[in-house]
This record gives sequence, structure tokens and C-alpha cells, in this order.
Amino acid sequence: MSDSAAPASDLTAVVVSHDSGDYLLACVADLLAQTLAMQVIVVDNGSRDGAPDRLPQDSRLTLLRNRDNPGFATACNQGAAQAQAARLLFINPDCRLPPDAARRLLAHLDAAPALGMLGAWLVNPDGSPQAAARRSTPRPGRAIAQMLGRVPPPPVPGDGALQDVEATSGALMLMPRDLFQALGGFDTGYVLHCEDLDLCRRVLDAGRRIAIATDVAVVHAKGTSSRRRPLWVEWQKHRGMWRYFRRFDAATSPWWLQATVFAGIAAHLPIAAARAWWRARRA
Repeated sequence: MSDSAAPASDLTAVVVSHDSGDYLLACVADLLAQTLAMQVIVVDNGSRDGAPDRLPQDSRLTLLRNRDNPGFATACNQGAAQAQAARLLFINPDCRLPPDAARRLLAHLDAAPALGMLGAWLVNPDGSPQAAARRSTPRPGRAIAQMLGRVPPPPVPGDGALQDVEATSGALMLMPRDLFQALGGFDTGYVLHCEDLDLCRRVLDAGRRIAIATDVAVVHAKGTSSRRRPLWVEWQKHRGMWRYFRRFDAATSPWWLQATVFAGIAAHLPIAAARAWWRARRA
């Protein structure tokens, strides 16, 4: 690990950690083993598990430490501000990358100039696909349907390597650094959850495409840090939902729809919090 300038890189990876343990160490090892020149920036949000201190000494790796946890969006922006490469890869510490994954993703991005963001084919540890890799813009009607449990099944890969989507998961996002900067980065008004959907919405509004590379499978363990604080996480998630609606859709929605969305989020919070608490107890 080094605080000095990293060598010239094809790609800058930003990893945000908070008590991520061995997942962080494995993710960083995967990034440093990629078959292209990498700059890796780990932004640690006040971890107490000692994992950041066990990161390897490597000139390609920079560790930024926050004394507390300012949130995922803030930490991503901090890491991006230190980036030297023209392309940014935001990746969660509980993702495992095959050695050629970054090179293949980068080739897809560079081959499609209209592409503003690229995700990977995210799978669970058992190999089953994660629906969050391919998402729809959460407009009010869709959000209400999702709260009622009408969630579409996970997609299956098609014939083409790239599949256009309206949004992808913040667990892995690749995009040009100049576009990220032009959009103002992640909105730091979010603490956890919905900041990825917010950024995707602004990429689309800027006239750029979003896609996932169905030929690049990445294992995502999903929510490893969040399980320790299920009630706090659910509060932030629902707070993020309301912020997203206010930012993008409230102004064009009638009063009754605004009231319905607020009531739906408020009613769903205690139910979701109880479920999350119960799952955490059983884990």
C-alpha cells in the first residue's frame, strides 16, 4: 500500500469498505491480479475490524480513511477525486472478479461511445442471477408495485453480450471519469441505497446508454456489511426512496400521488425493518 502517486493506469477502481473483513482483502487481491494496469483506491468508512490494516503494500493501491461513516456516495466521490485513469470502476468489497473481467468490461465500454455506464452479470455465490444487475427506473407506479411484492424475476442472458437497461447495481459500475465528473458524481444526500439509481437516472437524462455485460459474470455476496445494522440500513433505504422521488418525480406528480408514495414508503418501513431484523437474528 502506498500514499504516493500510482503508475499510469488503464482503469481506476474505487472500493468503499465498512467492516468488510476478508471480503475487502479478497476483492483488492482480485483487482490487483487483473490483466491490465490498475489503480486501486480503497475508501474506508470507519471500519473497526482491522481489515484495512491488512491490505497489501502495493504501489498501485491507495487507502483513504474516514474517521466515521459519511456514507457510500461521499466515499465514492472521495475515491473518484483521487483517480488518475480515464475510466472509473466502482465495486463493492463483496464482489469477486475473474482475472480478465476488468479488461473485458473495459473493451465493451470503449467499443460503444454512447455507453455511459456498464455493469456486469452479477450472480449469487450459488451461481443464480441477481435481479439488481438489471433494473428499471423506479417511477412512482413501479415503486408502488414493488412495495406490494410484484418484483419481476431475475433476467437471463440474451444472445448479445450487451443488454441495455435503465439502471444497474451500484455493486459494480464502470463509466468514463469525465462523464462522472460532468454529472457531479454521486449525490451525497443519500447515505446508503438509491444513490446508484440516482446516478443511473442522470446518465440516462444526459442522453447516454446503460448496459450490462452478460458475458462477464461477477459473484456478489450482497450486503455483507449491512447485515450488522439491519434497522439502520432499512431506515436509510426508505429515506433514499423518498429523496429519489422528491428529486425526480414529485414536481410532475399530482398531490394525491405524492401522498400515496409517502404513505407507501412510511407503511413499508416497519414491515421491512422487522423482516431485516428477523433475518439478521437467524443468520
